[in-house]
Amino acid sequence: RRVNALGVTEPTVQVQGNNRILVELPNVSDPNAAVSTIQQTALLEFVNFSGLGGQVDQFIGQHILTTQQALILSQRGNIDDGTVRLVNPLTNRPFETVITGADLQAAAAEFNQQWVIRFDLKPEVSAAFSQYTGENINQPMAIVLDGVVLSAPFIRAQLDSGGVIEGGFTEQEARQLALQLRSGALPIPLRVEATETVGATLGQESVSLSIRAGIIGVLMVLLFMLTYYRVPGLAASLALILFILLNFSVFKLIPVTLTLPAITGFLISIGTAVDGNILIFERIKEEIRAGKRLDEAIESGFFRAWHSIRDSNTSTIIICAILFFFGQTPGASIVAGFAVTLAIGLIINLFTAVVVTRTFLRVLVNLLRQPIERRAWLVGA
Repeated sequence: RRVNALGVTEPTVQVQGNNRILVELPNVSDPNAAVSTIQQTALLEFVNFSGLGGQVDQFIGQHILTTQQALILSQRGNIDDGTVRLVNPLTNRPFETVITGADLQAAAAEFNQQWVIRFDLKPEVSAAFSQYTGENINQPMAIVLDGVVLSAPFIRAQLDSGGVIEGGFTEQEARQLALQLRSGALPIPLRVEATETVGATLGQESVSLSIRAGIIGVLMVLLFMLTYYRVPGLAASLALILFILLNFSVFKLIPVTLTLPAITGFLISIGTAVDGNILIFERIKEEIRAGKRLDEAIESGFFRAWHSIRDSNTSTIIICAILFFFGQTPGASIVAGFAVTLAIGLIINLFTAVVVTRTFLRVLVNLLRQPIERRAWLVGA
């Protein structure tokens, strides 16, 4: 969830061995900030500081031991990890954790004279939090992140379903912390073993070569259609050009980032569009050989081919939906772009392969009727 919240295109999260995670983040403008966002545990706690009064300031910026942290450390089997943590001087025991970040329903950075984080609590904990704040008015309550006290404001009124976190944040710090709180705390701390940056030139070269290969492939397909099917091939070529333009328009509108998997899905959709036209034209040739007039053969050919085109495209779109669903899981996000561009192409193909191609073919047949009637090979018959 943290990786997805960074807003990068097709991130990859993979498990390596028993204790390592590989994270790949394309097009990250600030790699250090991204690493910090992923690495930080982001365990937020609202801690009972009641009775400390004037001693509150000495805890700001210090590590403290809370009941929640003591539980986590004991579960890890490592009570003493080398960090000096202060305990409650009134009881010589860990500070009491009132609620944690897991109890938050929403968190967002806001500017109100200073950058703060406004939060809403889940309904199941709102009543308990309301009762606690009502019983501790004019008492301090610490806001603790990863064991460090950010601030310890005094409770001035009973709080019901939410509140504000203050900590002298900059805009970037507030937005980053809000993102981490929305994504949830990590159960254990992470240690960065190694980082590597791949230059944008390498990735751009791969995309450019793929686009170039796609253009060459499309030109060869157009040449084949014109050579083998003549007039119907010309109609199909015009429809294919419109198909490509419509796809790029949708990519711009959504928008869709043309990564290598996305380009692959788009090129496959072009092949599917051509396959649909070939199926239609072969049906038309069969009707002409059966003795039907040209106009009747065209209408019958499109009608007979439509059901096959519809069924094959629909079944593939269903597969794309399944791929997109599994592409939301860690380590499989690379297939999401492929599924999206392929599905878009298939949906557009249901329109262009039948409606557009038939319209262009009707116009061309009306313009070239006499030559076609004298030379049946112009329609591939």
